[in-house]
Amino acid sequence: MPASLVQIQQIFDKKLEGKKVKIRGWVYRKREIKYTIFLLIRDSTGVIQCTVKKDSSAWEMADKVTIESSVILSGMVKSDKRAPGGYEIAVDQLTIVGLAETFPITKDYSEDFLRDVRHLWLRSRRMTLIMRVRSEVLKFIHDFFRRRGYVEVSPPMFISSACEGGATLFGLKYFDKELYLTQSAQLHLEALIYSLEKVYCVAPSFRAEKSRTIRHLAEFWHVEAEAAFTTMEDMMKLEEDLVAYICHQTAKKCKKELEILNTNIEKLLKVKTPFPRITYNEAIERLQNKGFKIEWGEDLGYDEEKALAEDFGHPFFIYAYPRKIKAFYCKTYRDNPELVMSEDMLVPRIGEIITGGAREDNKEELIKRLKEFGLRQEDYEWYIDLRRYGTVPHAGFGLGVERLLAWILDLENVIDAVPFPRTIRRYYP
Repeated sequence: MPASLVQIQQIFDKKLEGKKVKIRGWVYRKREIKYTIFLLIRDSTGVIQCTVKKDSSAWEMADKVTIESSVILSGMVKSDKRAPGGYEIAVDQLTIVGLAETFPITKDYSEDFLRDVRHLWLRSRRMTLIMRVRSEVLKFIHDFFRRRGYVEVSPPMFISSACEGGATLFGLKYFDKELYLTQSAQLHLEALIYSLEKVYCVAPSFRAEKSRTIRHLAEFWHVEAEAAFTTMEDMMKLEEDLVAYICHQTAKKCKKELEILNTNIEKLLKVKTPFPRITYNEAIERLQNKGFKIEWGEDLGYDEEKALAEDFGHPFFIYAYPRKIKAFYCKTYRDNPELVMSEDMLVPRIGEIITGGAREDNKEELIKRLKEFGLRQEDYEWYIDLRRYGTVPHAGFGLGVERLLAWILDLENVIDAVPFPRTIRRYYP
């Protein structure tokens, strides 16, 4: 009876002991003891131990095969408590599809080397699991917004004017013009709320920041949402609901991956809304009491955010920031124009993962803010038009996917939350 082609995880899920199966994948590990060759084979779903005996017709190919060679093999599934997962395949046929040269990742597991060969390190069990969780998290994000009536939109990557400040713009030649890579889709999402009311996107953003912290990337994936007839408070509620939903769904539906990655699943299950909220004023007071030399009006850096997050141990908000440290589009409190309706969500160890707030919806106030920031009004005429023609109170936010993943999975660096990281030093491959 011919063997059925299956994926590795199906062998465990369906308990195919005593069945003849065929699998295809790559040689993850290889060792030989006396008259047996042990091959650990991986595919996209998992790994399984395969044994080849000296008297098997597959022995010659098993002896020849190398680490990371692609293979197709068949054999009988047997129960073996010593094998990973409790099952192994007794191989009777083995075909080498692509014989690998000597694989470079054998002894050197230093961070720098693994990042130099990222295209190969992505095959590791750890990176495979992280990428699978990442895929699920993105699915949860889309599910959440669709259920809330948000429409997914597609903003441009080429922009003509800054959203988050000119110092972090990547400039480029666009035919005979000088344009930039987008820092955020926010301004273009705002244009879409006048027809669709509630919109979101999941897209890359680019920041030419020269930071070398565990949470900075030059290219990162950005979840951004904007909604008409919405306040900052409404948006904070949406943000905490989103993060809580992602945490609970990840804990529930990615349990196997989280356990192998040694992730603290309880941390995710304990995420409950509403999240604590403190003002910027309270944050400064807390930091000063901790011995930080920070004055009112100064922006919070990574060290300050991390110290504040230690007090909570779970996600929380800081809101009502000084206007001079936030972007030109932030709406001011009318009874205290030195403060803006801007908020950040912070988590332990990583710090800020979301920035959001109310957008300035008054045309004259917006023009004043543009001048205050030294920006040319003519570069933002289209954005001012949104206030000229049917302005409406609105708010939005941006969530960094890699920062969220780094916190969820207890990763040491956001670099490990994306397949091909781009930083100030890394742009290859």
